[in-house]
Amino acid sequence: MTADNSRLDADILIVGGGLSGTMLAVQLLRLAGQRRITIVESRSELGRGEAYSATELGHTLNGNAARMSVDPDNADDLTQWLTDFIAAGGWPESDDEHVPVAELFPPRGIFGLYVQQRLAEAQALGARHGSSVEHVRGEVSDLEHSASGVRLTLADGTELTGRFAVLATGMFAAARTPQRDSNALNAAAVDPWDVQAMSRLAPQGRVLIIGSGLTMVDAVVSLEQAGHRGPIDVFSRHGLLPHVRRQPPAWPDFLGADHSIRSTRQLVRALREQCARAIAQGIDWQAPLDTVRVHIGRLWSQATDVQRRQFVRHVRPWWESHHHRSPPPSARLLERLVQEGRLNIHAAFLLGVDSAEAGKVSIQVRRRGEDQASQISGDALINSTGIQYDWRRVDRALPRNLLDRGLVQPGPLALGIAADAGGAVLDAQGQVSDRLFAMGPPLRGLWWESTAVTDVALQAKALAIRLAEFG
Repeated sequence: MTADNSRLDADILIVGGGLSGTMLAVQLLRLAGQRRITIVESRSELGRGEAYSATELGHTLNGNAARMSVDPDNADDLTQWLTDFIAAGGWPESDDEHVPVAELFPPRGIFGLYVQQRLAEAQALGARHGSSVEHVRGEVSDLEHSASGVRLTLADGTELTGRFAVLATGMFAAARTPQRDSNALNAAAVDPWDVQAMSRLAPQGRVLIIGSGLTMVDAVVSLEQAGHRGPIDVFSRHGLLPHVRRQPPAWPDFLGADHSIRSTRQLVRALREQCARAIAQGIDWQAPLDTVRVHIGRLWSQATDVQRRQFVRHVRPWWESHHHRSPPPSARLLERLVQEGRLNIHAAFLLGVDSAEAGKVSIQVRRRGEDQASQISGDALINSTGIQYDWRRVDRALPRNLLDRGLVQPGPLALGIAADAGGAVLDAQGQVSDRLFAMGPPLRGLWWESTAVTDVALQAKALAIRLAEFG
């Protein structure tokens, strides 16, 4: 690989053009200096990725506008943009909510437009000092790097070279990701976000859903919009539904005031005490819980592997259901369906997916507290198990090749990949790369919470500054 920068395709190659890759490009374009940025993304549009390609108005953000700014220096950025967007007639349905703009939960498709506009503005700014961004449509299948630079190989054989590369691959949605161990569930399942496919289901048919998190919430919204009116049975290990997101008042930052709280046991005990104190004062228990969010990265990174495993095994299901909460419109739909008797939640472990007669699906589950398996039949199946963070199980060319050749190693607890605190990737021998970086969901094992908009925005700014320091 040549060290002649004039012959490189880009200074910085970004693998993935969803929220993570686009926000990194925005931050790089805002910095002084000339940079050629190339984003490799298979979709026709940048800024949407897996999460924000949804087109249905019912698929909304699970955080209100005040919590979802992509500008780490302006918490009101989305609120300000959304105010102008609504005033211009961009989202007339928002009038139905009758709440301030900051408290609205905008559709994810509209959020994608917001991200794209911020990219366009950054491109105009970057052009003034000679920086540019190019979108190359394709999927990166392999990567190699040396002391002189990085080379990407695309699925169609195209090669791109640059000084640095950033893995901004985003989330591998389990419903859309081939798995190395088994694809039986996906082979029999309907896509949770494909309303058109759901419209072809029997309106009164029985739908089985595996997983009870936010992907399940999306799936139920999709079914409702597709005209499905039959029974829905949801199966997950603990049978926990996401709580509805409310707008609680401010609460003192008890973790910021007491750094002696370090272990999982200490955190749970302190949080329960704070929530009980809030309830006693007539304040929503979500108020103290929301103060924990900014400390998760610190708590997770300073924890031992034993403590992390304790959290994942014993606390994670309740953390997910209490912290990753459902937007109010979706929560109201679920509550109505439960009251009507159409939506039933079962605590059960999926054992397998069996072949069934045409137009039917059959699964084996073991219900919580029971030893014997149960056979459940339905008219359709949906995989709502969430995100696959273990790169060893993702059956796609790039993760497979990077792991097999030792260019990356699994992150803590096999969550994503390993990197230093600034996003520089660690290889199989633990060597820190000075050419390959990562951000967003691939750093799940490093920070635990590495998928939210605010997480991505902060990482994008910090990584852009780090890359700019190389000149």
